[in-house]
Amino acid sequence: MPIAKTESVSTDKAGQIDLNPALAIERVDSWIDGAVELFPNIVVALFILVIFFFLSKLAKSIVCKTFDSRGRTNLGQVLGGFIGASTLAFGALISATILIPSLEPANLIAGLGVSSVAIGFAFKDILQNWLAGVLILLRQPFEIGDQIEVAGYVGTVKQIETRATIIKTYDGQKAVIPNSDIYTNAVLVKTGEEKRRTQYDIGIGYADNIDEACELIMGVLNSIEGIEKDPAPEAFAWDLAASWVTVRARWWTDSKRGDVIANKSAVIKGVKKALDDASIDMPYDTRVNLFHDQTEESDGDRTSQREGWPTPQKGSAPRPRYQVKGAVVGERRTFDLDMAEQKK
Repeated sequence: MPIAKTESVSTDKAGQIDLNPALAIERVDSWIDGAVELFPNIVVALFILVIFFFLSKLAKSIVCKTFDSRGRTNLGQVLGGFIGASTLAFGALISATILIPSLEPANLIAGLGVSSVAIGFAFKDILQNWLAGVLILLRQPFEIGDQIEVAGYVGTVKQIETRATIIKTYDGQKAVIPNSDIYTNAVLVKTGEEKRRTQYDIGIGYADNIDEACELIMGVLNSIEGIEKDPAPEAFAWDLAASWVTVRARWWTDSKRGDVIANKSAVIKGVKKALDDASIDMPYDTRVNLFHDQTEESDGDRTSQREGWPTPQKGSAPRPRYQVKGAVVGERRTFDLDMAEQKK
């Protein structure tokens, strides 16, 4: 029977179309013979692959539980996934050498080393983000639950994955930021410390008493629940602006955004009410436009025109309105009393 096969195959001639079914049968027969010959290798290779599959699951579980017990759950998930994938890849390498006896591990490793350069270029961004994610989890510049500001996004860190960090913004959106961007750029961790300082500027009129305004503002700051007593709140004169005197209020609260906003709102409402009750002015932005004819006799005369001209070196100049406000009121009252006496 084998001789017949050899004869049927030998009748095929080159350069001619030969529809000989024996050729196809011979090829299928060779495949079946090869499969039967490799069947023990296939069984062993599959068995080893299954064993390494469960070993990868076990290794991942052990790593995750170990880091979870230390409070580093996210890092355990990333490293556990990497170790599990590496274990499974090693098992696949062993299975391949068993399945193909002519394949030597040294040659396979050498081939992987050469191809790793091309793989590195093709997956550069993925590998860069993965390494940045591992470094973030190891060094912990921030943790899950922290409120951070990075790349123009502000929100709460929800997850640190192998490729990106997930941030939930304050308006309910989900920002997916590549780990490499976070690792190479400045990150503001708003909840990095337990307390955070907030400041707010209040403008009062130039005719008002600065010390009185500061005392009123301090009273408001000390009366609000949630503002820390140590460090104590502060209120002090900060700037002589064009239309008002700026008083800066500073206080410390819990670093979470909700507490910061709630206390700031309470401060603004309390200061507004306290200054209104004390009749302390909070002026609008005021602008004065001076038009000088430069043809009048009094133009440039400091005794008759005050605004817009330098103070004279000699003689008296008109005083600001707020300085003579009390004197004018007193003169008005004296005049009214004199008129009343004359009527009697």
